[in-house]
Amino acid sequence: MDRSAGTVLTDGLRSWEEDDLAEAIKRLPEREAVQAFQRLYTPLDVDPQPPPPETEAAYLEKLGFPGQYPFTRGVQPTMYRSRFWTMRQYAGYGTAAEANERFKYLLSQGQTGLSVAFDLATQIGYDSDDPLAAGEVGQAGVAIDSLADMEALLAGIPLDKVSVSMTINAPAAVLLAMVIVAGEKQGVPAGKLRGTIQNDILKEYVARGTYIFPPAPSVRLAADAIAWCAREAPRWNAISVSGYHIRDAGSTAAQEMAFAVANALAYIDAVLARGVTIDDFAGQISWIFNTQNNFFEEAAKYRALRRLWARILRERYGAQDARSMTLRTHVQTGGATLTAQQPLNNIARAGFQALASVLGGIQSMALSCYDEALALPTEEAQATALRTQQIIAHEIGVTEVIDPLAGSYYVENLTDRLEAEAQTLIDKVQEMGGAVKAIESGWMQQQIADSAWRHQQAVESGRQIIVGVNKFQTPGEERPVGIFRPDPETYRIQAGRLATLKKERDNAAVDAALDALGDFAAAPAGPATNLMPPIIAAVRAHATLGEICGALRDVWGEYEPPVVI
Repeated sequence: MDRSAGTVLTDGLRSWEEDDLAEAIKRLPEREAVQAFQRLYTPLDVDPQPPPPETEAAYLEKLGFPGQYPFTRGVQPTMYRSRFWTMRQYAGYGTAAEANERFKYLLSQGQTGLSVAFDLATQIGYDSDDPLAAGEVGQAGVAIDSLADMEALLAGIPLDKVSVSMTINAPAAVLLAMVIVAGEKQGVPAGKLRGTIQNDILKEYVARGTYIFPPAPSVRLAADAIAWCAREAPRWNAISVSGYHIRDAGSTAAQEMAFAVANALAYIDAVLARGVTIDDFAGQISWIFNTQNNFFEEAAKYRALRRLWARILRERYGAQDARSMTLRTHVQTGGATLTAQQPLNNIARAGFQALASVLGGIQSMALSCYDEALALPTEEAQATALRTQQIIAHEIGVTEVIDPLAGSYYVENLTDRLEAEAQTLIDKVQEMGGAVKAIESGWMQQQIADSAWRHQQAVESGRQIIVGVNKFQTPGEERPVGIFRPDPETYRIQAGRLATLKKERDNAAVDAALDALGDFAAAPAGPATNLMPPIIAAVRAHATLGEICGALRDVWGEYEPPVVI
């Protein structure tokens, strides 16, 4: 490659290599196995003649270099050449002790971070002994009622070394408080904790349904957690904005992008209103998206998302710190694409989805397991999903070169198209007054429902083939997989633990902490009434999840959704 011509592109490439790349390699050297491979390809590798100046300018504006604005080609200068994505598997069931055993098993198999699933009662703020929790305790995830449960869940797991991701939303601030206090007991202060709470309540109203409070106080609670972490826990991601559940509910890829970003803008505006500057917290915003079956569209989606987010943060909010403009995302392969029929086919589906995610440049990943359409995953299914990630990382040659799909006419067109379609939808939401207004009116929910209906019609008509479902069925086939069943005694065990806790704790201290929390919740939102300190105080007093959420219910009430047909 002749770089002596001194064009804008050659100068930019040389500058990137001498500055950003050199600094990144100094911090984290590239793997020895990739040394024989050229790390990055540009138009200069296709034609030895320098491209026209306007072509160079368009390239730099739309693609640039890895680790540089607009981050289309990746968020780190070396991407997977220095470090693979974090490999997680979404897990959790039964009691905290049982889930702890599963986590330790996954870590022993090479998993590099935890991703915690909570049962339905925990997700909607009820204790396991509440009559409304009957039949759900420990079934779809782990039951966490108190600080004692959180300590048992994390026992033997060094919280300053292992990143803990928690899929929790309405009571996310409470679970975060439990991790903070559990960390203190391990000798790990909040400033050294590594992990993420999902804390994206807005998508619950449009896609998933595990909300408790109305949207406005829910956004306040989420924003208070973000603002608190910006000051006290800078290594903790206080929100993971979720396109995942929007996509699983039936949205298109562009809708997934747009509605997730629109929700994120609502959180940003709420945190800014608390006096926190954009560069003090935007770098702690993380994401989770859903990779489904359209291979090239999904890879292009992550490239488009990075560019879209970088432009919004710089142009709308005036962000100066590159980290603020960097969209770092966890990915889970598409749960809605799994089939109960011929479930082993799901291994192939998840593998292709994972490959598209890696080619798109993601930072963390979990694969939906092949048996999840039937029940909670078995250990075998979890191990198979993890091995799939390891095969992609080590065996098939897609991690040696950064952004290998760049320059494909098709992929670049998809990247541009998805960004444009998403921006149009974001503009529509903003015209309506923002995400909260779009949700309260039911408009966002209706857009997703309409897309889901169109997809279902395509499947039922046969225009969209789902292998093993509407074509290529095997008559009389049986499901060749074992089914995992959580222990139905979890309800009794948890109820017993709660009874002991309530008998042994200082109940007067609990009542005082809950009263203080209620007073904060009744006061207007602002820096002086951030809800995290009174929630942490209630957790330290051994108030339960249900009691803390109950104190907030007493002030804010519960949400009644609009009817969407």
